[in-house]
Amino acid sequence: MEILAALFIDSIDLRSVPGPSTRIDLTGVQFSAVAPTPPPLVWSPHLVVIVHAPADDKGSAALEVVYTRDGEQIARNVQPLQVEPGKFNYRLVRAELEFPDYGSIEARCRLDMGAETVVPYTLLPALDDQTATSGEQ
Repeated sequence: MEILAALFIDSIDLRSVPGPSTRIDLTGVQFSAVAPTPPPLVWSPHLVVIVHAPADDKGSAALEVVYTRDGEQIARNVQPLQVEPGKFNYRLVRAELEFPDYGSIEARCRLDMGAETVVPYTLLPALDDQTATSGEQ
């Protein structure tokens, strides 16, 4: 089984099209967001992980997502994943991440202790906060 994509998103919708086939509509793909209030705060972005199981695959694995800041683990999620061999599936992962200040984290995604797919995410100050922080008027 392999990770095809891992992205922070606003929402995901699945729809059938002739074939039969399935379309995955992702909206609001993002790698950063403006904080609604100054830190410290808890932020919970939605991460979608899309996986594929080859036809000869067993079809099951453990999906692990470790969130890190400056190389240090701040949250972790592990969940079983079933994918019919030859098909695709996805999982939504939502962690409550503490941000003591503005900055970046990384979501490190892997299946069964395999290779990591790393997705960065940055919490930004609002323009008003940037101006106040830099001392400009």
